[in-house]
Amino acid sequence: MLGARGAKIRRRGLELTLLAVHAVGYLAALFVVLPPGLAVAFFAVHQGLFGVYLGSIFAPNHKGMEMPTQRMDFLRKQVLTSRNVAGGRVTDGMLHVAMGGLNHQIEHHLFPSMPTPNLRRSRKLVREFCAEIGVPYHETGLVRSWAESLAQLRTASAPLRA
Repeated sequence: MLGARGAKIRRRGLELTLLAVHAVGYLAALFVVLPPGLAVAFFAVHQGLFGVYLGSIFAPNHKGMEMPTQRMDFLRKQVLTSRNVAGGRVTDGMLHVAMGGLNHQIEHHLFPSMPTPNLRRSRKLVREFCAEIGVPYHETGLVRSWAESLAQLRTASAPLRA
């Protein structure tokens, strides 16, 4: 079976079956363990919190990055519109787990099928290559990435506040 870009998708039937089994199993477990009202409430709260969690992973890597107006090659498009969220020696491992490896967003965009543990290893090569060809590579801490995102949103919404 072919995907949207013509790439062959292997085991699509198995993937769809497993997704369906997961959804049915999740809902069945909720309604077996909890009364119907609580099951619906749990489902709503769980999905809402999961959305906030996903937003906290995706937003620091993308929001506030410049969106180029001219056409760019693949590498520049991926590097210039993403930022990596770096931690120190202690926090880098925790960030990696909490963000599912997406704290290395630039590498994830350049190599989407690369196993997550290898994203961190490829970072040095990508940074060196970007420096060599003069492409800015943006990496910052988690709190700073939030501040950059919020600053850009504030700038973009300024005409609405005026």
